[in-house]
Amino acid sequence: MSIDIFGYIGPYFGITGLIIAYIIYRVVLSHDAGTEKMKAIAELIHDGAMVFLRAEYTILGIFVLIVAALIFFLIGHETSYAFLGGASCSMFAGFFGMKAATRANVRTSAAANQEGMGAALMVAFRGGSVMGLAVASLGLTGVAIAFALIDPSKAANYTVLSGFAMGASSIALFARIGGGIYTKAADVGADLVGKVEANIPEDDPRNPATIADNVGDNVGDTAGMGADIFESYVGSVIATIAIAAAATNFVDPSMQSNALLLPIALIIIGLVASIVGVLCMQLLKNINPAHALEGVTWISAVLFLGLAYLVIQAFAIQFNVKGVMTSVNGPFYALLGGTVVGIFIGRVTDYYTSKAPVEAIAAASKFGPATNIIAGLGIGMRSTVFPVLGICAAIFLAYTCAGLYGIGIAAVGMLATT
Repeated sequence: MSIDIFGYIGPYFGITGLIIAYIIYRVVLSHDAGTEKMKAIAELIHDGAMVFLRAEYTILGIFVLIVAALIFFLIGHETSYAFLGGASCSMFAGFFGMKAATRANVRTSAAANQEGMGAALMVAFRGGSVMGLAVASLGLTGVAIAFALIDPSKAANYTVLSGFAMGASSIALFARIGGGIYTKAADVGADLVGKVEANIPEDDPRNPATIADNVGDNVGDTAGMGADIFESYVGSVIATIAIAAAATNFVDPSMQSNALLLPIALIIIGLVASIVGVLCMQLLKNINPAHALEGVTWISAVLFLGLAYLVIQAFAIQFNVKGVMTSVNGPFYALLGGTVVGIFIGRVTDYYTSKAPVEAIAAASKFGPATNIIAGLGIGMRSTVFPVLGICAAIFLAYTCAGLYGIGIAAVGMLATT
């Protein structure tokens, strides 16, 4: 099979991923939503989230159209269309994720009440996987279509894809910050009204701000985070393609076309590995939820690396890095470093947010708010050390194995099973 096929099958895999995401969404809807009171509260949260998203996207739509017009006249129509595509895909990713989250939350509660932890984990995981698959599928579809439409006669033409990344980044900027501001304002408002003024729990349904607080959690942590991850996902792929388009240190000039195509091939198999991981949760639902989530992450990562090794061998890309010819396996080692460091960062985050450091902050809180703040700030700053060192190690390994292109491939590896 010719490797050129990866330049054409990307959109089909992306659309398949969207279909699977929709099927999972319908499965989530099939679960019981609980009592009438639960349904009523959940409906208020859903309606509030959709109202916020509609208002936010209306403003963003005006901004996107103005910037697209400027790009059209000042840079070029192709880049303008790519910008619109990136912005649109990012908006759709947030919308799909929000719909799934606001429908899955009450069903997770009902499943936990009626069937126990395993059932609740499956509903929640399926709801989250809709966002994950939507991000990956829309990113793959958009980038692959834009890639296929570019005239390959000149490698420099691939810089048009930067417009797609810019569109995604524009939505992420506003969605993340706008959603985050709303989230925190609603959270603080719920605290003040409930605990201070009315002397009731923060999340008491009698507190009107509770609805706004839960709406904020959805718009910030679902739509905003989804747009943010989407931007990182497509940005890593497009940056790697741009590096390949500008590179001149290939051992054989004919390798440049392979280097341009490899990031697309990697996110195709990354999507396949992610879907397998999502399906495997059914086998792990009755164990500790944290271990189950970690397990499906490893399943996806191992499958992705196995398939990626075969693909990279077929692409056979080599560089001259400071006069030394890199190995055909150089891009794979870079990819391996990025994937492992991505998982490592997840494990470090888990440790600093659920284990001994949290207990240390709790112990410090016994002596008052001052020690709580000091302990929290100190541990928070310390928690960044290992992720930064891990990223530095991945960058060093990637550059040694495949030059600047290897750093891009490492980033793709970190995000391919997003």
